Amino acid sequence: MVTATVVELSCGELSVSEVNAALRGLPDGAQVRITEPRGRHNLSVGLSNKLSISIEGNAGYFIGGLCDGPDVVVDGFVGWSVGENLMSGSGRVRGNASECAAASAHGGIVVVEGDASSRAGISLKGSTLAVAGDVGHMSGFMAQAGTILIGGDAGSALGDSLYEAVIYVAGKIASLGSDARLEEISSDDVEEVRRILQAARFDHVSAEDVKRVASAKQLYNFDALKDQKY
Repeated sequence: MVTATVVELSCGELSVSEVNAALRGLPDGAQVRITEPRGRHNLSVGLSNKLSISIEGNAGYFIGGLCDGPDVVVDGFVGWSVGENLMSGSGRVRGNASECAAASAHGGIVVVEGDASSRAGISLKGSTLAVAGDVGHMSGFMAQAGTILIGGDAGSALGDSLYEAVIYVAGKIASLGSDARLEEISSDDVEEVRRILQAARFDHVSAEDVKRVASAKQLYNFDALKDQKY
């Protein structure tokens, strides 16, 4: 059995641009360790090759953003917009994430094994966001498609201005946002949550006990007869 060689890139020796250029030059299937990240921003962005990338330490904002293929694991905390605009592949944070996790993500899955701050899943466009712990206020804001699973509690204004995305919450919800509502959970919902739990490798959530939050669809069309203020 041949063991694949792991490529090591040190942020202590290379700039962020040099690290990303090296990543873009690697073939599909390559395994990479990024060491000494030291809170660097924009690591592993704009990649279309199918890499397995491990970032060993805390990193900054836009980690794994604008990607279409790689699997990125951060062994630490990250700043805002991890997995922003992800098209395919995955992002996993083995700690907490700051604001706007998985913002505008179209595909793949973003997993946060700790807590996520405000606006998690903002403008989600088809991806899956799974957070093991709590999320902050206005999570799921203007989420258009895809699924958010929250293993802990959700802050205020959850799902404000939702479109077709669905949010599942295992814990408490501080309040729902505009046009968001609680709906009955179906057998299809249970199967979907089970699928996400398996992909996220979460074992602390029961698929049968989550709450479903979806759009009431009252904001889809402007009604000139209503008293609305601008």
